[in-house]
Amino acid sequence: MTATDVDAVLDRARFASDGLLPAIIQQHDSKEVLMLGYMNREALRRTLTEGRVTFWSRSRSEFWRKGDTSGHAQYVRGAALDCDADTLLVQVDQVGVACHTGTRTCFDADALDPVTGETR
Repeated sequence: MTATDVDAVLDRARFASDGLLPAIIQQHDSKEVLMLGYMNREALRRTLTEGRVTFWSRSRSEFWRKGDTSGHAQYVRGAALDCDADTLLVQVDQVGVACHTGTRTCFDADALDPVTGETR
């Protein structure tokens, strides 16, 4: 991606009033949803240009990359803004677990039992 392309994406992305964009992280080959994180403008720029997913930590007010301390890294394989440009989908090659609790995804631990609908 060229610098001009990245700037166009950054201008198109619709960050919330707090300056953050939700980013859904998905395993590129299995399509498994791994986690949700948040990016500010600079984190999105880094993600698009460095090949590793960078987030903005809301609790620590700092940038962080999955795997820098744990070794469980996320390597970018693709990215797309949704139709409103207010949510990002990042497809990754996940090395190790994605969740800080040690599970493969952040959605493993609390499965709900909703009433399911039927298609016609």
